[in-house]
Amino acid sequence: QVQLAESGGGLVQAGGSLRLSCAASGRSFSSYTMGWFRQAPGKEREFVAGISGSGGRKRYADSVQGRFTISRDNAKSTVYLEMNSLKPEDTAVYFCAAAPIATVTSDSYTYKSWGQGTQVTVSS
Repeated sequence: QVQLAESGGGLVQAGGSLRLSCAASGRSFSSYTMGWFRQAPGKEREFVAGISGSGGRKRYADSVQGRFTISRDNAKSTVYLEMNSLKPEDTAVYFCAAAPIATVTSDSYTYKSWGQGTQVTVSS
């Protein structure tokens, strides 16, 4: 398993941008599919974006397609989420997660390691 730690959250105005980072420790980071999920108050955790171990395959939720970009740097064992054109409805705690599979899945049960989360608040 890997240990994950998110950073980069904060308060931003609508239309603004933030970049989240997730640093991983442990072995074989490049063998993990990485995902970003979010959970707003009173709502279930939802998939935001995922990226394959090599970075060659990516997947996005419809709600963030075209605004968010997921990337990874395997040399640094870090995955990123670049968030642009932020909306108040993007407000949530954002989690990164690692899945020991090759498929980029949106199924949270596939992801076995989770970070503690970082708060993103978008004001209107």
